[in-house]
Amino acid sequence: MRGSLTFSDYKKLIKSKQIITSHNAEKRIQPSSMDLTLSNECYELKYSFLSPTGRIRNKLKKLSIKKYNLSNGLVFKKNKTYLVKLNEKLNLKTTIKGKCNPKSSTGRLDIFCRTILDKSNEYEKIPHKYKGEMFLEITCKSFNIKFHEGDSLNQMRLVYNNNIYLNDKDLVKINKTKKLCFSNKKAIFENGLKLTIDLSNDKTICAYRSKINAPLVFFSKNKYHKHKNYWEPIKPKNKSLIIKKNNFYILKSKEKICIPPNLAGEMIPYDTGIGDFRVHYAGFFDPGFGYSMGSFAVLELKTHEVDFIIEDGQTIARIQYEKLNKSSSMLYGKKINSNYQNQQLALSKHFY
Repeated sequence: MRGSLTFSDYKKLIKSKQIITSHNAEKRIQPSSMDLTLSNECYELKYSFLSPTGRIRNKLKKLSIKKYNLSNGLVFKKNKTYLVKLNEKLNLKTTIKGKCNPKSSTGRLDIFCRTILDKSNEYEKIPHKYKGEMFLEITCKSFNIKFHEGDSLNQMRLVYNNNIYLNDKDLVKINKTKKLCFSNKKAIFENGLKLTIDLSNDKTICAYRSKINAPLVFFSKNKYHKHKNYWEPIKPKNKSLIIKKNNFYILKSKEKICIPPNLAGEMIPYDTGIGDFRVHYAGFFDPGFGYSMGSFAVLELKTHEVDFIIEDGQTIARIQYEKLNKSSSMLYGKKINSNYQNQQLALSKHFY
């Protein structure tokens, strides 16, 4: 068996205790991923780190500044790095590996977070037959944010043996019958589906830029924060937009994308051929996203080196598609209270 796991597979792994977690675990299973949650154990760090030869806990004595308890919540200050133990542990016994990534709501708050494991040379990667704890490194870049034990910032995606990524010929063929992309122009598949930026109307808001010195964000409170206090709406000028260095922007694609029940999608975060910027923190799309009619892709964009001007219709990102080991019995959408189905230019669920 090959390909990414689906909803029913995660249920089996929890039942067999290959995923060790709380009694509410099934509520956190997504169509082809599983939400992970913060424990109450938290450390402020001197430096970011990996632990390629030993246990993470053995490094914390030297690299942590202070230990905190998240039971009553803690404000994570901008540009300070914290490490939180996740509630989930793994005891993988079969040829299963995987990776983690931030959730959409996390990325849209400009939270830089990465999963680290014992004896691992890479962030976000879960090796074959991993047994042990999982930790999440968290750095808030735009806002001070209050987190609590039980909050979910990232998700885990497991796969049997190897991922099965589809090449451009496969995608062109599928798009003829299942419509992976809805657009006024012909979909372009070059190392994945090309996405372009929508700056077509100078009278319409095309982006939001995070404000400096905005109020505190409460991560566990949805539709609680007035967006005008945190975000500056931006309209294009002459169908173009200047992306200023080290500023954080929310934009959307021209194209609507669709993820069929037997596939998942992932936006490539960096593509130097397109530009020297990061286009997302959380670019994973579960099966069912935009299913049948398509949904716009929201971009979380930041450039670190130079100011950069983008124009309407310019290629801004690519999406890779991968096969699941079978069609998922659960799809992204209203039935599982998904937050971003049929989205337009959407901020995270925390704002109104």
